[in-house]
Amino acid sequence: MVNYLVFLAISAATYGLFSLGLNLQWGFTGLINFGHVAFMTVGAYAAVLLSALGVPLILAVLMGAFLAALLGLLIGISTLRLREDYLAIVTIGVSEVVRLVALNEEWLTRGSFGVQIEQRHLPLANFNPTLFSKVVMIGILTMIAGWALWKLWQWYTKPSRHKQTADQDHQPRKPIGLLIAGIIAGLLILTLYVAGAVALYNYNYRAGLMLLSLVVLTVVYWLLERLVRSPWGRILKAIREDEQIPKALGKNVFWYKLQAFMLGGAIAGIAGAFYAWQLTTVYPSNFEPIITFNAWTIVVLGGAGNNVGTLIGAVIFWAYDSITRFVLPQLGLIDSSRLGAFRIMVIGLILMVLMIWRPQGILGKKDELTLGR
Repeated sequence: MVNYLVFLAISAATYGLFSLGLNLQWGFTGLINFGHVAFMTVGAYAAVLLSALGVPLILAVLMGAFLAALLGLLIGISTLRLREDYLAIVTIGVSEVVRLVALNEEWLTRGSFGVQIEQRHLPLANFNPTLFSKVVMIGILTMIAGWALWKLWQWYTKPSRHKQTADQDHQPRKPIGLLIAGIIAGLLILTLYVAGAVALYNYNYRAGLMLLSLVVLTVVYWLLERLVRSPWGRILKAIREDEQIPKALGKNVFWYKLQAFMLGGAIAGIAGAFYAWQLTTVYPSNFEPIITFNAWTIVVLGGAGNNVGTLIGAVIFWAYDSITRFVLPQLGLIDSSRLGAFRIMVIGLILMVLMIWRPQGILGKKDELTLGR
C-alpha cells in the first residue's frame, strides 16, 4: 500500500509540474495548446538518451528543457499570430508528428521497442542514506506537506475580493462544495505525506524519486508564482483578456506570447524527465494525446490561472484515477473491457457538472477571468 501511495505521489507531482506549464500557456496567457505532450516527449527522450551517453542527469534534464523550449520557439514563431482555433489544430498535429518520429526513428529512439533506462542512470538509485540523511529527507517532506496545507488553509480563509463587505471583520464563507473539496485535498496530502515518510525511512529508489519530484515541483511553483505576480505576469493576463489593450500600451504581444509558450514547454520538458524515470522504460505509446487532455482536466478542475488550483487538481485527479482503477473492479458493476471507457466517461460527466456549478474551477476567480462582468 505504501509503495502504491508513493507511486501516486510521484504521478501527482509529475502531472502537477506538467500542468503548471499548460496553465502558464492557457490559464495566464490564453494560448490553446492541445499538443502539450510534445514538450514532455522531447524532454523525456532527451533526458534518457543524453544520460545514457554519460551526460550528468542535471545537465540532461536542463538540455531536455532547452530542447522543449526550442520546440516551443519553432511552433510559436509560425503559429502564435494565428487565431486560437488554428493554434489548437497545429499543436495537436505537432504532438503527433513528434510521437511518430519517436516511433519510426529506431536508430535514435529504438522505436516501438522503447528505451530502457539503466539503474545507474536513474536519480538517487544508488543512494544509500544514513539515519541522519533519512531524518533530513523526512524533514524536507514535512516542510513541503506543511506548506501545501498552509496554502490550502490560506485560500479557504481568505475572503473573495468581490464578496468583501464594509465590515472588514466579517469573513464570507466559501460554498459547502468548496469546503468538501478542500477537506478531500487536505486528507489526500496528509495520506501521501505519511506514506512518503514511511517510504523514506525504509528507503528505496521510488521514495527518492518522490522526494526529488516534490522538491522540483515546489521550486518551479515558487518561481512561477513570482513571475505571474510580476509586471510580466500582469501583461500575460491582459493578453488573455484582450490583447488589443496591451498592444495599445505599446507592448509586444507576440513576444510575450512566445515567452509564455516557450517557458511552459520547458516546464513540460522537465516533467517529461520525471515521467521517464518513473516508467524506467520509455515507449512512444507513452505520449499519446490523452496525456495532454489529462493535463487539461487538471487545469480546468483546479481553476485556470491559479497555480495552487492546478496542484490540487493534480492530486484530486490521481486520487480519482486510483479509486476507480481499483475499487470499481471489486464492485463487479462493469466488466474489465469497458472499465477504461467508463472511467473516462465519468471524468467528462464531472467536468460538465463542474462547468455548470463552478465554471472557473475549484480555486479559479470568476471575476478575474471575466474582467469583473
